[in-house]
Amino acid sequence: MAKELLADVTVKSAKPSDKDKRLNDGGGLYLLIKPNGAKWWRFDYTINGKRKTLSLGVYPDTGLADARRKAETIRNQKSNGIDPGLARKIEKAGDEASTFAAIAKEFMQAKPNCSESHRKHIGECFERDVFPWLGNRPMKDLTAMEVLATLRRIVDRGALETAARTKQFIGQAIRYGIATGRAERDVTQDLRGALPSPVRGHYPAIIESKPLAQLLRDIDSYGGNFVVRTALQLQPLIFARPANLAAAEWTEFDLDAAEWRVSPRQNENERRAYRTVKHSGNRLA
Repeated sequence: MAKELLADVTVKSAKPSDKDKRLNDGGGLYLLIKPNGAKWWRFDYTINGKRKTLSLGVYPDTGLADARRKAETIRNQKSNGIDPGLARKIEKAGDEASTFAAIAKEFMQAKPNCSESHRKHIGECFERDVFPWLGNRPMKDLTAMEVLATLRRIVDRGALETAARTKQFIGQAIRYGIATGRAERDVTQDLRGALPSPVRGHYPAIIESKPLAQLLRDIDSYGGNFVVRTALQLQPLIFARPANLAAAEWTEFDLDAAEWRVSPRQNENERRAYRTVKHSGNRLA
């Protein structure tokens, strides 16, 4: 045990000067007082002939007793032939690899059967709505209440659908953490019924003949971009998915057979088998 030289009242009442000032507690531990009044605990040690310094925290967040316990841990490591600085780096790297953000990013890269667009969507969701509050938390210590507080921030801005999807993405990341040994249980399972359900309704649709006729006339009179105009004119004939129509290539069309054979693409959210869109009785022109 190193001889202890400081007292709580000494540390508390210590005043700064115009340059760095040290108050030694013995055995390598000291309080470094900066000219701006900040007080930092430091520990100096020598290993393999090299002088090194470790930071043990800031006073008063780290009190004298806490600093002494940390210093004693370092002395024990050194007496066992362990470099305390290297041990801290290894521990920090392990902690960072076990955070929610680290595991979630790893999950996104390892997620099978996931298109790049969907992977990007999950990443943007995490970066915007999750990482600022849960990113640095060790996944194994994550609680249902922490996740719920994060989701409620999304609900409060009126994005109920986004909150539901975010809960799903968080659960997927946690289950990946369980599979890789860095989490124990999916706490999102405790949140069933905790979020308000999105109000679902039918997508807007024209179901009467007069509005439909007006839409077709509006399409024919559209004077904007030629490609957009062509796509609008094709859509009432073939009822294709907008994404497929926008990404269509000439090689997919057989004008003689009046067929458009849609190929599966990597950037589609759902990979589908080849299908034929055919407008009977008319030729694609």
